[in-house]
Amino acid sequence: MLSPGRTVSSRLLRPLTALPLRPGSAQRAASSLEKELVKSQDLEIDELRPLYMDFQATTPMDPRVLDAMLPYQVNYYGNPHSRTHAYGWESESAMERARKQVADLIAADPREIIFTSGATESNNMAIKGVARFYQLKKRHVITTQTEHKCVLDSCRVLEAEGFRVTYLPVKQNGLLDLQLLEDSIGPETSLVSVMTVNNEIGVKQPIKEIGQLCRSKGVFLHTDAAQAVGKIPINVSDWRVDLMSISGHKIYGPKGLLTVY
Repeated sequence: MLSPGRTVSSRLLRPLTALPLRPGSAQRAASSLEKELVKSQDLEIDELRPLYMDFQATTPMDPRVLDAMLPYQVNYYGNPHSRTHAYGWESESAMERARKQVADLIAADPREIIFTSGATESNNMAIKGVARFYQLKKRHVITTQTEHKCVLDSCRVLEAEGFRVTYLPVKQNGLLDLQLLEDSIGPETSLVSVMTVNNEIGVKQPIKEIGQLCRSKGVFLHTDAAQAVGKIPINVSDWRVDLMSISGHKIYGPKGLLTVY
């Protein structure tokens, strides 16, 4: 309990001299904090800040996206799962509208769109979900050596659980050898995971051909399309893709929002 007249901030922002530090530590801590504050202020006013050009990693939010989202952060803040009052209905309507917009972007059905907190969660959910669901009959997963780290990490976790994972190399041009992929698929293969567009070298994998191959073998296909969505036309039905991960902050959307088809 806080005593009268005190707030949480007053407890968190006590003077440095009030902290139980060793002799001389208070002065050093105060000096360090002052330097950090000055450095932060300099970054805000410095017109010569470094240019951020790695839009493969992330992008700034488009002001139009902010304008569209802001009312739901301030005025229409109901829980979309609360279906017994108007606040929930408003948020649910906005969520379903956004779901349809994402579905239209990749030619999917809105009911197939799942919102998650980020790329790592989406890729983990897709890869581990399929593998574990079919583990009694199929315990083999195929991916490439050039996948994103979170895909490779998911596969390593599966290996630790007793699954067999094949990490296929790519050719000198960065493309996957389709014949090698076909030869690697066996009766125990449940999933193939191949990135649509590589985040480091930009190569575009033949996902449509890979999808047709996987469908003919009765194998699920997952693709991390975070670098592809919004940049090339995507049709999950035509590509025969079963699961696709796409990311909002790669295309001028907010951080912490990703979609699994």
